[in-house]
Amino acid sequence: MPSPEPLFPFPATTESGPDSPASRAMPANLEAEAAFLGAVLIDNRVVEELNTPLAPTHFFEPVHGRLYERILQLLDRKAVVTPVTLRPYFESDEALKALGGTAYLARLTSDGQGLVAPRVLAEQIYELAMLRELVRVGRELVDNAIDTSQEIEPLAQIERAEAALYQVAEGAGGQSEAQSFSQATRTAIFSIEKAFNSGGHVSGKTTGMSSVNAKIGGLHDSDLIILAGRPGMGKTSLVTNIAFNTADRYQNDMAIGIAPEKSVGAPVAFFSLEMSADQLATRVLAEQSGISSESLRTGKISREDFQQLSFASQRLAQLPLFIDDTPGLTIAALRARARRLKRRHDIGLVIVDYLQLLSGTGKAGDNRVNEISEISRGLKQLAKELHVPVIALSQLSRAVEQREDKRPLLSDLRESGSIEQDADMVWFVFREDYYHKAREPKEPTPTDPPAVHEQHMQWAQEMERLNGLAELIVAKQRHGSTGKVRLRFEARITKFSDLAPEDMAGYSQDDDE
Repeated sequence: MPSPEPLFPFPATTESGPDSPASRAMPANLEAEAAFLGAVLIDNRVVEELNTPLAPTHFFEPVHGRLYERILQLLDRKAVVTPVTLRPYFESDEALKALGGTAYLARLTSDGQGLVAPRVLAEQIYELAMLRELVRVGRELVDNAIDTSQEIEPLAQIERAEAALYQVAEGAGGQSEAQSFSQATRTAIFSIEKAFNSGGHVSGKTTGMSSVNAKIGGLHDSDLIILAGRPGMGKTSLVTNIAFNTADRYQNDMAIGIAPEKSVGAPVAFFSLEMSADQLATRVLAEQSGISSESLRTGKISREDFQQLSFASQRLAQLPLFIDDTPGLTIAALRARARRLKRRHDIGLVIVDYLQLLSGTGKAGDNRVNEISEISRGLKQLAKELHVPVIALSQLSRAVEQREDKRPLLSDLRESGSIEQDADMVWFVFREDYYHKAREPKEPTPTDPPAVHEQHMQWAQEMERLNGLAELIVAKQRHGSTGKVRLRFEARITKFSDLAPEDMAGYSQDDDE
């Protein structure tokens, strides 16, 4: 008895070639793809109920991918999608003619088997696409490892391999092609909606400081932010504050049931190449308990202080803030560690303290400028790859100290060309009280003339006015204007915060532009 005619005349799911014999089939299930498309055409609501991030590129059969892409476009326009409404778009599709032409569209909905378990079908299509991507990555790994015609760089190959495997694990494999403008628009609308729902100002991750959020709109995914300043300005204190605020907001949002994708907080990865993890933890404890860092380090605290410290540590125990204090990291090693943290903890912000302590791959030789270029470029690539903001601290040259006005300029960035070019935002921290304190005149004695007393009194009055004030100078911003944001800095507990309204009274709006 002859076998029945197949409902869907699919080509064989195999590849040809010396490394891919025809007998070895690629992971695919064309019948599942057809059944899923049929379910969607019968009931368009199937797409809305999917838990799997299914994309047109996940379909093995190119015709199925094009059909699904057109279905998504029509649904985005609020249209009803059926074989009849799809037909005009595919009447001249040569590949569809090989499957039976537009009659194939009607055949997809002929039995409705896909409606039994459309989610299961979508998951299988997605998982098989991941397996095919894994096959592709595996073949590239083998080919690159065997090919010794080029310069052999095992560590570089391992770094590229880990990046490729990370993309597969995240479902990014096969999705790196150009996206349509409608997809980009949907992403933009989602960011705008997040900013609206947060009460304004924040379309990315929060810094925890309203005045900073208002200036920059939050920390945007895929952005590289360079934070620079001379020693003593509080660079590490500021990023530690931001790290805590972002992680704490995420923890609070999860506690009240806000969906992770709608939170303006995020788990944070902090790569500290200068300070140890316990030193950073001490700073956070000082900020949250209100006890000075010096008192915590020396143990000079009262019983009440210790109780307050205990309460603060209990509150911070579950904080999604991950500190890596491994010294001497290369940019490749840092990126590998960041990928693992993204995979395990879904981090949404990466902080590096600081850029000049990273090292490159060694290809730059003794040229430090080229090495810094490689590092800044690697950090920008990391931001785009993980789709998270990256804040990297940077040193400033001593040229600042030679000027009357000590406020930093972009030209003061050490090896500034590449850093400034790769950065989406450049911030400078400036505290005028730090420099004013260093200019203190000689303490007057009773026998000194009135002019000496007057000079010291004027210095003291100005010191009182400047004490605790800081400026965050936004020197570059791709998304908006540059300018200054004035902040309060409490040196005792190394905490930056918004200025109180009464402290802003002496400043005009023009000063901030």
